[in-house]
Amino acid sequence: MVEKGFKKIYTFLIFLFLYAPIIVLVVFSFNNSKSRGVWNGFTFKWYVELFRNDEILRALYYTVVIAILSSIISTVIGTFAAIGIYGMPGIRRKVILNLNYLPVLNPDIVTGVSLMTLFRFMKLEPGFVTMLLSHITFSIPYVILSILPKLKQMNKHLAEAAMDLGATPFYAIRKVVIPEILPGIITGALIAFTLSIDDFVISFFNQGAGVSNLSITIFSMARRGINPVINALSTLMFVSLLILLLIINNRSAKSIGERGDII
Repeated sequence: MVEKGFKKIYTFLIFLFLYAPIIVLVVFSFNNSKSRGVWNGFTFKWYVELFRNDEILRALYYTVVIAILSSIISTVIGTFAAIGIYGMPGIRRKVILNLNYLPVLNPDIVTGVSLMTLFRFMKLEPGFVTMLLSHITFSIPYVILSILPKLKQMNKHLAEAAMDLGATPFYAIRKVVIPEILPGIITGALIAFTLSIDDFVISFFNQGAGVSNLSITIFSMARRGINPVINALSTLMFVSLLILLLIINNRSAKSIGERGDII
């Protein structure tokens, strides 16, 4: 009994440690004062100012557009790459997987400087295209690592059986393989989307004139002092991602339940 109570307390403290900063941020986004340590009444004025701040809205636009485009493109590339890697013989698969681990383990500053050097060598002007390409580049390895476990769980003879029945390879992938690994694809897309929104270092080295994401804009604003508008923006982003995760988890649970009923 004592051990069970200790586990509950320990779990509570872990979650408190993880979410206390977010709770404080959300609470002070409604604070009537600019002070981060004094509560001066409830207000929505920082949310109103948020939608009047052209700098933040422009950064939010570029952040969301780049995150959506990079997550879609990296998910498509990563899905077919994962299927290809899974179909390779043992030694070749290990070599490619080790190469895929490098961008994940590589420090962001090295990746950012490397991509900046590559884009300059290719004579690409820093801006929207360079930032989008850099986000696609660092997202692909995470998508591959999210999908490979689902491929290992899948019966490897399903695609072969479909092709024996007359399906083309692409049709077998589209109608047989992809539905089986869809949870991994969704997970990879969400990771890519989150990484893109969160990235600062790589974006910093590959931004261009007039093109900036939220992390760079918030960093620039924070150097002049924390503006409560940042708290309001962070709260809206957190709530949006939380709702998105709840919807996806609910749909996944329904899908698993429907499969169980069919079986």
